[in-house]
Amino acid sequence: MMITVEITIKATISKVWEHWTTPEHIVKWNFASDEWQCPTVSNDIQTGGQFNWRMEAKDGSMGFDFTGTYDQVKENEMIAYKMSDGRKVVIKFVESNGEVKLSESFEAEGTNSDEMNRAGWQSILGNFKKYVESK
Repeated sequence: MMITVEITIKATISKVWEHWTTPEHIVKWNFASDEWQCPTVSNDIQTGGQFNWRMEAKDGSMGFDFTGTYDQVKENEMIAYKMSDGRKVVIKFVESNGEVKLSESFEAEGTNSDEMNRAGWQSILGNFKKYVESK
């Protein structure tokens, strides 16, 4: 099942794209709560490129590598990738009137409820919005 989360950011498309795709920015927003962090990121943002975003609890109690391969990248428009576990994600960027609507559609992981999946991914988008709009 595909789940979609979305958010509107008050920024230019180029700023949103840069902050979404550049490791130096990703480490600042890519976590669902303040108890988590994203200390390291590698991101080869091109079709066939791979990514690895380390996500871990600040207290060191748990962590994981969020990894995958980009299937399609259209700068300032769309990113499609497949996570290492085979699930697919499509991200769309649409600019209108000085804002960017960012939507992410992803296959749920099946371990947690769809609502828990949605809440976690939506929370990360909230962190992203807050980070971009504060710059």
